[in-house]
Amino acid sequence: MDLNIFIDGDQGTTGLDLQNRLRGGEFRIRTLPTSLRKDAAARRAALNECDIAILCLPDAAARDAVAMIENPAVRVIDASSAHRTSPGWVYGLPELDAQQGERIASAPRVTNPGCYPTAAVALLRPLTDAGLLPTDYPLVIHAVSGYSGQGRAGAEAHEAGAGGAGAHSLKVYGLALEHKHVAEIETYGGLAQRPIFVPAYGSYRQGIVLTIGLHARMLPSDASGVRIHECLAERYRDAAHVRVLPMSSAVPMTELDPQVHNGSNDMSLAVAFNERTGQIVLSAVLDNLGKGAAGAAVQNLRLMASAS
Repeated sequence: MDLNIFIDGDQGTTGLDLQNRLRGGEFRIRTLPTSLRKDAAARRAALNECDIAILCLPDAAARDAVAMIENPAVRVIDASSAHRTSPGWVYGLPELDAQQGERIASAPRVTNPGCYPTAAVALLRPLTDAGLLPTDYPLVIHAVSGYSGQGRAGAEAHEAGAGGAGAHSLKVYGLALEHKHVAEIETYGGLAQRPIFVPAYGSYRQGIVLTIGLHARMLPSDASGVRIHECLAERYRDAAHVRVLPMSSAVPMTELDPQVHNGSNDMSLAVAFNERTGQIVLSAVLDNLGKGAAGAAVQNLRLMASAS
């Protein structure tokens, strides 16, 4: 496997982490020197001379990069949110269903999932597919990410203010209820109604905990906490990077650490259920720079390379 990979936007948080994950591996990695990163001609040439381009750019710049590609042989992985629900792009979550890995492997254009949607969709899609969760359920999704989710500039600003007046221990945002990830969650979660999504940044660098609360009385009669857990466990039984945590009434889960998967491409899912109250909490833990960004890009890259 001697593929030429060009990373456009190699100095952002995703781009830097991506290079670390690919260093010394099976691909020839190309980036532009500092003096040429904003040179349109140099970028156009690099984009058209590679086998696979990975875009680690803001949305507008990612759209511009795609427009520069004239070579029909060049394949693209876009790590921005520019094309997540665009026609002609394959959603880069291999665990979406049994055929998604094959779709990614043969796709000319792959859009990397967002970090929050990776967690939300992984929890929701098996349940909507199985009819255990009504597609119009009034969902409220809450998530806390490490501050690196703000991007390189935001992370540096947080670290510069650590211990001072500019630092925060928790910052809830997205309260205009227009977060760009919501359409992605609705589309790939199999939902018919827009969920409420409330994200936050914690004072740690990376890692996500996402939770979704459900009321058993609003679910189909067979949608118990145990049945929901069985559904998720069956869906991801053979998934290399997704683990469904055991469900035990004898040893109930009482807390979640957002940092347990940092540095990996893994994600854990869990179901907590209180039979007395009829309440269920679905949860997911992943590294926002791993399975939520660069790790997912590498997973998709290897799938695409296998078909080259």
